[in-house]
Amino acid sequence: MRSMNAKRVRDRVAVRTGGVLLAAALAVGIAPGAAQAAPPNPTDSQLAGAASARDQAAAAVGAISAQLAAAQASADAAHQQALIALQDYEEKQAAAQQAQTDATAATAAADAADAARAQGQDAVDDYARTSYMGGSTSPGFASLLTSGSPSEFIERSALLEAAGTGRTDVLAELTTLQQQADVAETQAATALTAATDLQAQAEQLLAGAQAQESAARAQADTLAVQSADLQAQLTAAQQTLYGMQGARQVAEQQAAAARAAAAAVPTRSNSQSSSSGGTATAPRPSSSGGGSASSGGGSSSSGGSSSSGGGTSAPVGGNAGAPSGSAVQTAIAAARSQIGVLYSWGGGNASGPTYGISPDTSVYGFDCSGLMEYAYAQAGIRVGGTSRDQWWLNRNKQVDAGSLQPGDMLFWGSGSAYTSIYHVAMYIGGGQMIEAPDRGQRVKISSVRYGSDYYGAVRPSA
Repeated sequence: MRSMNAKRVRDRVAVRTGGVLLAAALAVGIAPGAAQAAPPNPTDSQLAGAASARDQAAAAVGAISAQLAAAQASADAAHQQALIALQDYEEKQAAAQQAQTDATAATAAADAADAARAQGQDAVDDYARTSYMGGSTSPGFASLLTSGSPSEFIERSALLEAAGTGRTDVLAELTTLQQQADVAETQAATALTAATDLQAQAEQLLAGAQAQESAARAQADTLAVQSADLQAQLTAAQQTLYGMQGARQVAEQQAAAARAAAAAVPTRSNSQSSSSGGTATAPRPSSSGGGSASSGGGSSSSGGSSSSGGGTSAPVGGNAGAPSGSAVQTAIAAARSQIGVLYSWGGGNASGPTYGISPDTSVYGFDCSGLMEYAYAQAGIRVGGTSRDQWWLNRNKQVDAGSLQPGDMLFWGSGSAYTSIYHVAMYIGGGQMIEAPDRGQRVKISSVRYGSDYYGAVRPSA
């Protein structure tokens, strides 16, 4: 079962970062899982070359950014012109439709005038026919001569005058209507032709504006891709430079960091091993039955933890052998595969994530030791089910801070006794580690934290 005391102090100590010696320097420029814990110290010329490459990439990004801004401005202007042309097109199209309506009405009016003129023409034709048959073009004159009395003569004369005036009015009206219809039809046809021409012009303007906008957008898209590529190159150049700068810093601080880390472990060992004089040593995990079940479902085998006497302190020093490459790769890959899984207090075992213990009974995931147990189980190595068991079972495979290799397990504790260990993570190289951090967080890659609560490291694959 995972240590409840260790779990309760986790909130208090999780925020301790202490004096970080290597995290910031190693976090960039060195691939996770690198075989060397300490990168080579770059030369001045290498640093200058990296800085020059970074500056050139930055200049290229600046140039393409200016082009991109210009292309975007061009696209915006083309879009505005397209909107204006669209409105022109709509207006001209409406004018063409109105002209068509007017032409239709004018044609109808012309048809009506033609019909009326045809009727008048029939009347004129009758008049001409009567005059011809009477031998005179003035049948009215003949009717006057045949009058029987002066009064009848006067009456016939008045009637003939009225008829002649009416006939003249009809002809004049028909002529006027015909002229008006002709004018209206001509005007409508002219307006329709003009509107059609304007609509065609508007369509051409719209098509041109759309083509400009499409071209501008395509140019902007192309420049955006180029900008992204150059930005990636700049980022890579910056990371290279930062990595070299960090390597230089690490090279300068490596010796001091190794001495500080190595000095911390003997201090705990001395306090743990002072069993003479009535001071009891820290108890070791129970080894009955060859293992004890953890609350997450994993077993923490205590094989090899037996010793003579009542209490045994953890050995000190970098006495671990070389790591097993295949086992380390498998364990790291297994741990990486769980990145993003929720932290669950007491959760996880050799088979994978599980529901935790109260208050995390509804959270499916790993706690720190559950993640380590699962990762190494995939490599066929049983490391135990709690963080302090994992230290104890590998206490004969300790590693100095300056000699860390990918796959080594790192421990943090609140005191000098191994029973104070509360957190464990897996080193993956480059100053980075994989861990299940704390409640509300997820399995992730973090920078190694070398603080006052850093307890030490072991190499399970040795």
